Amino acid sequence: MKTQRQQVEQVLGITLVLNLIVAIGKIIVGLISGALAITADGVHSLTDSAGNVAGLVAVRLADRPPDDDHPYGHSKFETISALLIGGLLLLTAWEMLQGIIGRLFGGTEPTLTPITFVVLIVTLIINIGVSRYQIRRGEALKSQILLADAKNTSADVYVTLSVILSMVLVTLGFAWMDWVVAVIVAGLIAKSAYEILSQTTAVLVDTAPYTQNYLCEVLSHIPSVHKIVRARSRGTVDNALIDIDVQVAREMTADHTATITATIRERLETKLDGVAEVEVHFVPAPLDEQDVVLTARACADALGLSTHEVTLTDNHEGKVLECHVEVPPQQTLGEAHEQVSQLEANLYNQLSEVTRVVTHIEPAQPTDEPNLESPRTVLVQSKAQKLLSEQFPQVDWHDWQTHACYHGFNLNVHATLSPQITIESAHAIAESAETLLRGNIYELSRVTIHTEPFDH
Repeated sequence: MKTQRQQVEQVLGITLVLNLIVAIGKIIVGLISGALAITADGVHSLTDSAGNVAGLVAVRLADRPPDDDHPYGHSKFETISALLIGGLLLLTAWEMLQGIIGRLFGGTEPTLTPITFVVLIVTLIINIGVSRYQIRRGEALKSQILLADAKNTSADVYVTLSVILSMVLVTLGFAWMDWVVAVIVAGLIAKSAYEILSQTTAVLVDTAPYTQNYLCEVLSHIPSVHKIVRARSRGTVDNALIDIDVQVAREMTADHTATITATIRERLETKLDGVAEVEVHFVPAPLDEQDVVLTARACADALGLSTHEVTLTDNHEGKVLECHVEVPPQQTLGEAHEQVSQLEANLYNQLSEVTRVVTHIEPAQPTDEPNLESPRTVLVQSKAQKLLSEQFPQVDWHDWQTHACYHGFNLNVHATLSPQITIESAHAIAESAETLLRGNIYELSRVTIHTEPFDH
C-alpha cells in the first residue's frame, strides 16, 4: 500500500511526462507554422512541467518528519510550491497580455495547415484528461499541490481552446477575434492565479480555517467545562491545527482533565474534516468559585491519599477545615503522619482563607465488592444517579454497582438505548456521561458504562 506522499508523487510524475509531450508538440508545430500563439502556448506548457518538478521536490520535503529546526513538521513546503505555481500562472497571463499588445500593433499572420489543428486538438484532449485526473486524485488525497496544479492544467485547456478558436477565426478572415479571445483567456488564467495565491498566502500567514465562534459552537455543552476561554486554528480546512483553552474547576486532577481532553479531541475529529492536531490547555476558575471539598480531594490525590467528610466551619479562630484522611493500612504511624502533615501544608497554601486545618488519620478500606452499606458509597451513587437522570433522561440507567478503592470509588452502570441507534451515537452518549460524572464527582476513580439495546 503506497503512502499519501508516494501517491501524490506518482500523480505529479505522470502529469510531468504528459506536460512535456504536450509542450514539445506545440513548440514544434508553432515553429513550423510560424504561429506565435501556438509557440507561446508551448512555452506555457513548459512552465507547467517546471511546476510539476517543483511540486515533486516540495512533496518530498513536506513529508519529512519534524526535527529540531521544524518542530511542527515541513508541510508548508507544499504550500510554498503551490504558491510558485500560482506565480507561474500569473506570469503566463502577463505573457499573453504582452502577446495581445504586440498583435494589436502589427505582426504577420501564421501559416496554418490541417496538421496544426490535429496537434492542437490532441494536446487539448490530453490537457482535459490530465486536469480531471489531478482534481480527482487531489481531492481524494487532500493535496494542496495537486489541486493547485490542476488549476494550472485547467488554465492550459482554456489557452489551447483560445488558440484553436483564434486559428479558426483567422482562417475565416476574422483576424481581430484572435486578440479578443486571448484577452478573455488571459483573464481566466489571472483569476486562477489569484485563487491559488490567496489560498496559499492565507496558509502561510496562519489565517484561521475555522472561526473562534464556530469552534466554540462545536465544543458547546461539554460536561465540567465552565467556558471556552479561547479557540484558535491554523493551517487548512483539510489539515488544521487547533488550540483550545478551557476553564475548569481549580481542583481538577490530571486524571479528570485527561478525560475532558479526550472528549474535546473526539468532538473536533468527528465534526471537522482533516484535523491534524488538537492541543487543549486548562485555565483554573477564579478563586471565588473554589470548592473547599474539591480542593481537599485534589491535594490528597496528589499525595496518593483519599479524603472524606470534609467540612468548613466558622468559629472564634476563623475558618476551620476538618477532614478524614485515608492512608494505606500497611503504613507506620510516623509515615502516615508525615504524609498528612504535608497535606495540611498544601491545604494552607491552596486555601488562604482557612486559618486552621484539622485532620483525622484512618486506614483505607479497599474492597472488590460493592459496599452499599457505606454512607459514602450511597452518597456517591446517588449523586451519579441524579446527574445522569437529569442530563440523559432518554436513557434507562440500571444495574448500578459502586466499589470502594484506595483513591475513591469505581462505578459500573448499564445504559439501555434504542436498538436503532448507531454504535457511534451510543458511544458518544457513554463518553459524555463518563465525562459528566468524572468532572462533577471527584471521588470517582473509574467509570464503566455498558450500553445495550431495549430488547437485551
